[in-house]
Amino acid sequence: MSTQPTDGDRKARTRERIRQLRTGRKRDTLWRLARDYALIILGSAMLSVSMHLFFIPHNLVAGGLSGTAQIINSFTGWPIGTLSFVLNIPLFILGWFFLGGHRFLARTVFASFVFSVVLDGLQLLWPEIVITDDLALNALYGGVSAGVAVGLLFRARSTSGGTDILARILERKFGMPMSQAYLYTDGLVVFLAGLTFGWERALYAVIALYVGGVLVEVTLNGSNVMRVATIITTEPQAVADRILADMERGVTEWNGRGMYTGTERHVLLCAVSRADTVMLKAIIHEVDPHAFVIIGQAQEVLGEGFRSLKDSTS
Repeated sequence: MSTQPTDGDRKARTRERIRQLRTGRKRDTLWRLARDYALIILGSAMLSVSMHLFFIPHNLVAGGLSGTAQIINSFTGWPIGTLSFVLNIPLFILGWFFLGGHRFLARTVFASFVFSVVLDGLQLLWPEIVITDDLALNALYGGVSAGVAVGLLFRARSTSGGTDILARILERKFGMPMSQAYLYTDGLVVFLAGLTFGWERALYAVIALYVGGVLVEVTLNGSNVMRVATIITTEPQAVADRILADMERGVTEWNGRGMYTGTERHVLLCAVSRADTVMLKAIIHEVDPHAFVIIGQAQEVLGEGFRSLKDSTS
């Protein structure tokens, strides 16, 4: 003989489910926090090594406040890491307001502290280390290593401070690509470096900054740049069926109207990888040779069939 669950039983089960959810959420939070701070330590140390090996020995300014610290160091001899941390303090305040409050500030201060300590330690223990005297190689490898390092910091929801904070604000508030944001925020520093170290080295520094900005985007979002196709066609069902069957990609239909002719139009939206654009154009041409197609680059595509939205925020 079965008995119906009482209100007390239901409440007890509900409390147990809530407790389990809270325990799981707390465990996920602790794991994510540990992973983020491990990435911060790795990224900060890697950035310090990049500065020590490629930028500082050859007077290539790394941009930002670390580059400003290099310029001041050339006149005063003060430690670059310590100078960089002190110069960061006003920008910490900006980060507090625009990039996440106390969580952002704690991570960025920690990253800046690790960077300063490791860099000053390397400068003290191995001051004369030089891998190559080739400025082009130093600019290239310095840009790659620094870009990956800053990308790791961004993945951990932090920055190395300095103009990274300004670049992150431009990227978040205005949708500006990171490589472009870095060129704007670091332009003045490179100009001052040209006055201090010579214009040839400043030009090499620009190459390093651009390469670094590209590597930040690759590290942060992945190297698989996606394409978004807008297809205006009179055969929407046939085109969509071929895309679904042959490419296994989702398609969304909109209804539109040609403003010149006044006739109704069917508009299809589809996101594909860069490698799939050739197949997509071939399918559209076979089904509707008179279709009008616009293919643009997507900064990021999230959702079913692509990178999950959860992964992009973790």
